[in-house]
Amino acid sequence: MCNHQPHCPSPYAPDREAAHVTAAHPEQGWSLLCNGVILFEDTGLLMPDRSVMTPHRGTLVAA
Repeated sequence: MCNHQPHCPSPYAPDREAAHVTAAHPEQGWSLLCNGVILFEDTGLLMPDRSVMTPHRGTLVAA
C-alpha cells in the first residue's frame, strides 16, 4: 500500500499509527492510514484483516 520513502510501519507493527493519513474524515471521527488501518478519534483501530483493537488512550496519573 505504501509507495513513499521511507515506508510506513506495517499495520501490525507497534508504531502502526505513525503511518501517513491517506483519507481524513474528522467530521465522522476516523482516518484511513497508508498501511490500511482505520484510526478512530477515540484511538480505536480497525485493522486491514477486519479485526478490532479497542481504544487505548493514555491514563492520567495524579501528581
